[in-house]
Amino acid sequence: MNLTASLRLLTSALAVSLGVAPAWAQSAPAPSLDLELNAAQPSDKGCRLTFVVNNGLGTDLSKAAFEIALFNEAGVVDRLTVLDFKDLPAGRTKVTRFDLAGADCGKLSRVLINSATECAGNGVEPATCMRGLKTSTRTGIAFGV
Repeated sequence: MNLTASLRLLTSALAVSLGVAPAWAQSAPAPSLDLELNAAQPSDKGCRLTFVVNNGLGTDLSKAAFEIALFNEAGVVDRLTVLDFKDLPAGRTKVTRFDLAGADCGKLSRVLINSATECAGNGVEPATCMRGLKTSTRTGIAFGV
């Protein structure tokens, strides 16, 4: 076999292997922490936010807490607060409610996740919760990072 034929064979083999690798790599979903703002309802204390959390990071979290910013209808930050989701087992979905004293649900325009104040688990580094965070909302309130 001459050098040109050998190079063609090597190039063909490389092209085939590269064509198969992306399909295989895409079959496994990226680890994520899915956080959905599911509801915002008036409560006796103020505004009750309900979240649905699915830990798809592949490891249990012994503690997960996020600092959030609440924006009023004018787009101005009304307050910063920390929501403690406590433990989040791997592969599980959890519903958690938080009553925000003195907050008016009708005046909330946006909930922003400012940072993860705690993200702890076996072999979990602090940035894991923010890096894998995916947000969504079922309310009329904008929600995200």
